[in-house]
Amino acid sequence: MAGDYHRTMPDAPQGRHRAVRFLIASTLGIAAAAFAGSCSRTEGSARPTTLQDAGVEPGSPYVVVLGTAQDGGLPQIGCGRECCTAARRDPDLRRLVTSLLAVDPVADARYLLDASPHLPEQVERAQPFGVRSATSDRPALFEGIYVTHAHLGHYAGLAYLGREAYGSAETVLHGTPSLLGFLKSNGPWSLLFEAGHLRGEPLPVSDTSPEERVPTDFRQDEQSNSLAISAFQVPHRGEFSDTVGFLIEGPARSLLYIPDIDKWERWDVPIEDWIRVVDYALLDGTFFGPSELPGRPMSEIPHPFIVESMQRLGALPAAERAKVHFTHLNHSNPAADPRSPEAQRVRDAGFTILEEGQIFPL
Repeated sequence: MAGDYHRTMPDAPQGRHRAVRFLIASTLGIAAAAFAGSCSRTEGSARPTTLQDAGVEPGSPYVVVLGTAQDGGLPQIGCGRECCTAARRDPDLRRLVTSLLAVDPVADARYLLDASPHLPEQVERAQPFGVRSATSDRPALFEGIYVTHAHLGHYAGLAYLGREAYGSAETVLHGTPSLLGFLKSNGPWSLLFEAGHLRGEPLPVSDTSPEERVPTDFRQDEQSNSLAISAFQVPHRGEFSDTVGFLIEGPARSLLYIPDIDKWERWDVPIEDWIRVVDYALLDGTFFGPSELPGRPMSEIPHPFIVESMQRLGALPAAERAKVHFTHLNHSNPAADPRSPEAQRVRDAGFTILEEGQIFPL
């Protein structure tokens, strides 16, 4: 039900709303173009170059893709394979670790989904969209940070908010009780809470099925927000915390974000049910197929292969397949290179490989 969903920014700052709307309307093209120039792609990209091209209306919320790689990034540390050496030669082939920026212009608020080890560079990429930077003080960079789980690529970037780096003012960290308990009980993360850089906010986890979900009615929102973020449980390795996916809702559209999950059949919710009720589905595409990591048993890292997902979802109507964007790409995944035959195979099947800088209007 709608009551199950956790609202972002319940006490939205009111004083700057009018000025912010005019500012956003006048800088829509500048912001997106600044990002596009920093991380262009060579082939196969349908990413718009401006917010207008993405269909974002002035004052409407949207999501910006800050990273698309698995936890180690591309190129990955110590990797001498051609996929990594090519990415070192050609910056267009680099991929930062998976992360999203959700922007709510009505509330003048920006939310980070997953704090990756590439957070410093991702903050630079996010600044054209209103993320603050330090001057004489150290304001919170985001109105809130949402973390899916306690694996390297999703929370390690929190360390940059501490005194050794940015030294941020208090930032709200939304996570499940198990995630927050892990961080508060183990250094160096515990120091972020003790020093006032982070304040934990337990994240309600909805058990409402996709088809029973009642979309948020923003017309009834007295807080003048235009964005809602909710969490749901997914199966994945739980050494330190459980794992969630996120649903990001705006007044017009919704986006599903599942960067990490075990095989689809291990989940009691058919992924097809979620695809039907959202406008965009950003799904785990860590590996293209079963033979990417010689010497490592793939059973120990049971992500759904892209080839498996395409086979499972291939019977969906073309409009449903077009919603699917594969993300969290391992360095070994050949589809990470948009010029590769594997990336073309994904496009030919009606799906998309997510690109950094893509913008999704909500």
